[in-house]
Amino acid sequence: MADPQSGLLLAVCTANICRSPMVEALLAHALKAEEGPLKSFRVASAGVAARSGDPASANSVTALKKVGLDISKHRSQPLTPELLSEATAVFVMTESHRDIIYAMFEPQPENIFLLREFMPPEADQQIADPYGGPLPLYEMCRDEIVEAIPSLLEFLRREIPGN
Repeated sequence: MADPQSGLLLAVCTANICRSPMVEALLAHALKAEEGPLKSFRVASAGVAARSGDPASANSVTALKKVGLDISKHRSQPLTPELLSEATAVFVMTESHRDIIYAMFEPQPENIFLLREFMPPEADQQIADPYGGPLPLYEMCRDEIVEAIPSLLEFLRREIPGN
């Protein structure tokens, strides 16, 4: 893990309009209930093929609105070397995202994890892209993210000093 004092957790997907904005909001919400250093961590999101300034997809906004979170003001941003170097940990949705980051950036970051990799081995480790699908697909994606958060928080508590 990168410097835990930087206090940034970064969620990364493809275009930064569906999955990673949902992770950003859901993880930030979960961190508010934490004790110690994790409570002060910031969460951001970016995309390996994102343009700057695109809004979150309408179905992502709706899926999170149903659980009381508002991402309507989200604007996409591309993944940059600066974001990578500032992040304590980077959470990607699929192995292909990790592979793309390894191909795009030198030196290769060592703090990249699948969002769901801390779950039991029988759980699907990757979160499929709901882009262009119906609202139930986005809700399923949201629920897969929510399901991953307890194991992700447990990992962070072990890795971040003072937790």
